[in-house]
Order: sequence, then C-alpha cells, then structure tokens
Amino acid sequence: MEFGLYTFGERTPQADGHAVRAEQRLREILAAARLADQAGFDVFAVGEHHRLDFAIAATPVVLAAIAQVTTRVRLASAVTILPTADPVRVFEDFATVDLLSGGRAEVIAGRGVFTESFPLFGYDLNEQDELFAEKLDLLLQLNAAEHVTWQGRFRPPLKDAPIPPRPVQRQLPIWIGTGGTPNSVTRAGTLGLPLALANISMLPAKLAPLVELYRRTGSKAGHPAAELKVSVASHLLVQKNSQDAMDTFYPHYAGYFRNHAPAQYGAREISRSDYEQLASPQGPLFVGSPQQIVDKILYEHELFGHQRFLAQIDIGGLPYAKVAAVIELLASDVVPAVRRAIATR
Repeated sequence: MEFGLYTFGERTPQADGHAVRAEQRLREILAAARLADQAGFDVFAVGEHHRLDFAIAATPVVLAAIAQVTTRVRLASAVTILPTADPVRVFEDFATVDLLSGGRAEVIAGRGVFTESFPLFGYDLNEQDELFAEKLDLLLQLNAAEHVTWQGRFRPPLKDAPIPPRPVQRQLPIWIGTGGTPNSVTRAGTLGLPLALANISMLPAKLAPLVELYRRTGSKAGHPAAELKVSVASHLLVQKNSQDAMDTFYPHYAGYFRNHAPAQYGAREISRSDYEQLASPQGPLFVGSPQQIVDKILYEHELFGHQRFLAQIDIGGLPYAKVAAVIELLASDVVPAVRRAIATR
C-alpha cells in the first residue's frame, strides 16, 4: 500500500480570532512536504480552493515549489476542479511540474464540493457534470498525444494543435476524485482510470459497495484489474496516547468545519459526541494511538482492498510542530506495521 498526505492550506482562526497569514501557511506546507519526503511517504497532494480562508488556489504553482524541496515523493492535486479549468492549461501546468520534479506529477480530477470557482470563472453550476465529462475527455486526449484535434461545447476547438510541454512520464497519471458520487465511480470504472475516494463522514462499510461498483464497471468495460486502483483519503491525527489524540484534535476538527464548510451548506457544528462517533473503530475519522490507526487502516483495507491511503493531518490550525510529530509517528509506527500486516495476508 502507498501512503500519502494531503492539505487544502486552510487558514483557521485561532483563539485570538486571527488566522495564520497565507505566506506562513504555505511555508508550513513546504516544510511538511519536505519532512514527508524524508520520512519515506509516497504521495503529497494539495487541494484547490478559491476563497480567502484558504492559501492554495494555484495548485500547480505550489506543487512546483514542493518539487524543489523534495526528491522522491509523488506530487498530486487533491483535487483539480476540472469543470472550471481549461484542460489545455491543466495539462501544460502538470506536465511542467512533472519536468521540474523528475517525473513525479499526478492529476486527481474532480467536480469539487466547493463551488466558488463556477461564478469566479464564468461557468454555470447547473452544467457541472457536462463540463466535467467533456473536459475530462479532452484532458485524456491531451495526455495521449502531442498534437490534438478536438471539438466540444465549452471551449474553442483544436485542430492539430501542439500540446507542449510533454511530461517526463509517458503519460501523466490521471485519477478521478470523488466523495462517493455513483456517477463519478462508474465513469472512472468505464474509462479504466484510478479512483480517489475522499471519505470524510460516510461509514466505511457503506462506501464499500461503491468500490465494488467501480471494479465491476471497470471489469465489464474490459480493463485489467491491475489498472483499477483505489485511493482512500480521510482526516487523521495520531499521538502516542489515544485520549491525548482525541482531546487534541477535537477543537481543531470542529473549528475546521465551523469556519470552512462549503458555502452551500453553511457553518457546520461538530459536537463532541458526533466527533467521538466518527472516530469510533468503524467510523471514517482516524484519531488515536498508532495501534488504533493501524487497526482502522487494516479494517478499511479489508473492505476496499485499496492501493493508497491519504491522510489530511493539518486541519483546523493544528500547529506545525504537532503536524511534524504526526508525520514522524506515522512513518515510524503506523506505515511499517500496516505494510507488514498486509504482506502476511
């Protein structure tokens, strides 16, 4: 199994009511990526939001900066909001990251839960799915050939257009990212693209049928099982002592949803009892001691058989010193234990 970290770079207000400056937040993300690279993690991913309470809007720019302070970790978006992006620009940006990183770039393309990019870039939210389908088709064609002829509804046509630069990798890995929408799951399976599931609130047992749907759809479409990869992403905090982890993470976790919930949902209050239920052994939230985190990853692996696990560990203004401690504890106590357990199954 591959292990990775991801961040959205949110700027959560602290006890004094002030949020960390965007400049500092970005410096902390670079430091976390460097530490993750040194600790042996496989992937570091950054998300895209177009709001003042987030520090990352230009994902490829941040990934290019991370490429300069790392040597081996793969660099991914989480996610690229494809309905409001130009696929040509997306490909060119990520191909450039690939060149700067020596072949480590990946695109996780999704529709996005946050919708502020639609009015910002002049797109109709009601056409979200049509936009995503058309732009994904174009992105895949751009990835496959140096010259592309293409025509669609939402952008000017291309006629034998050269698409530079070309990446180090033969093709950029392109994943479909979703929070569990059946349409996205079946689309990924039909196209034979790897599936990146972000599970924030759904019981893992209820998500398992969607993974089965993905693999069944992919197999029916004729794609080899080895190509039907699954990644699962969740929120996580690990500390040596389980109760310390629960107590430490709760105010940051609750603050994250209180301050950064998508505008269409409004502020979301997470009670302590709701939080503890989410963090229960069969819940989606990873909080506890190293052994508890190991047990939950293995529990989900039994359900999903996934090839990659991504953790968001810096939410709600968690101080960087604690973020660094989580990275080190995951690397020393969790990742090796999970890999040993999977290898013996």
